[in-house]
Formats: sequence, C-alpha cells, structure tokens
Amino acid sequence: MNLDWNVVWVHRYELLHGAGLTIALTVLTMAAAIPCGIVLALMRLSHSRVLSTASTWFVEFFRNLPLILVVYWAFYVMPVLLHIQFSAFTTGLVALCLNVSAYNAETFRAGINSIRKGQTEAATAMGMSRWQAMRRVVIPQAWRRVLPVLASTWVSLFKDTSLVSVIAVGELAHAALQIRSQTFRVLEMLTAMAVIYWLMGYPQAKLVDWIHKKFEVKE
Repeated sequence: MNLDWNVVWVHRYELLHGAGLTIALTVLTMAAAIPCGIVLALMRLSHSRVLSTASTWFVEFFRNLPLILVVYWAFYVMPVLLHIQFSAFTTGLVALCLNVSAYNAETFRAGINSIRKGQTEAATAMGMSRWQAMRRVVIPQAWRRVLPVLASTWVSLFKDTSLVSVIAVGELAHAALQIRSQTFRVLEMLTAMAVIYWLMGYPQAKLVDWIHKKFEVKE
C-alpha cells in the first residue's frame, strides 16, 4: 500500500477552514437553540392550551425525526414551501437549530419540573407573581441542573454538524471528502478528518466531565 500523508499538509488550509466552519455551526446553533429551547419549555408548561399544544407538536415532531432528514427537508422542501432560497450554510444552520431546540426544550422542561413545587408556592405566598417566581426562584436552580445536559448536547452537536456536508456545507467533513475525491487518497483524508475531530472533541468531552462533577445536584 502506497500512502502519501503529505496530501494532508498540502490541503491543510482547506481542512482548517472546514474545521472553522464546524465550530461556527456549533456555536451559532447553540446560540439560537438555547433561547428557543427556553421559550418552547415555558410554552409547554404554560396554562394556555394553545401555547402548550403548539410547543408539544414542535418538540415531538423535530425530536423524533432523524437529523439527516431535517437537513434534507430544510434544503429541498423549505424553499418550495416558503419561496425563500437560503445558502447551504444557512439551511444547515436552520436544520440544526430546529433539531437542537426541540431537545433543549425537553432539557429545560425537565430541569424546571425538577424544582420542588413548594418553592414556587412559597415565592407566590411572599407576593411574587408566577412569572417572578419562575424567573427568580425556579430558573436559576433549573439552570444548574440542565447545564451538564446542555454540555453533553454541545458535544453531540459538534459531531452532528458533519451531517450538513450532504448539502455541500463546507465544514470539516465536506472539505475532507472533497479533497479525497480530488486526490483519491481515501485512507489519508479520512484518517486526517478523524484526527482533527478527535483533537477538537476530546477537550470538549473532558470539559463536559468536569461540568458534570462541578454541577452535580444531590438531593
């Protein structure tokens, strides 16, 4: 077998650019999916049947679809339905936001529901409105409980961004596969892609372990 690892160095800038887009997709997705998840969670916990039902349908729909299907749907179907043509990057970002927002909504809902009801009742007895009790008492405690789960979601999302390569988003997986098709160096490029993902993902995984230990809630 004749291996040529020099191809990785020759195309280092394309790989680094792809890695940068991978990080950008992850950061932008979570920046949008966290507030969206909070809103969806509060809607589902609302006394309004309309808001609760709308949130439930959204969460259960996107949470139970494969992410790759959501990506294809956003790229091929959404422009037809909305008559709006997004770039491949924006389309991939929208698909990721829809999927992760649904998961974050359930994470926040579980965190809010984990707070004892008596604390909310005590806050309202002290003159707070239900929203003030939620904002001052429940959410600060719930945030500590959901942070480890959000950190794990981040690491999972970081790897799942590779799925948007199927619609030609130039992140790391797409860049490596493009170079592979041009150079016919399959083993070298796939190995390089795996190594770069690992080098970026391992520190994040260790950080998640630390967050789980730091913010572990013991009843």
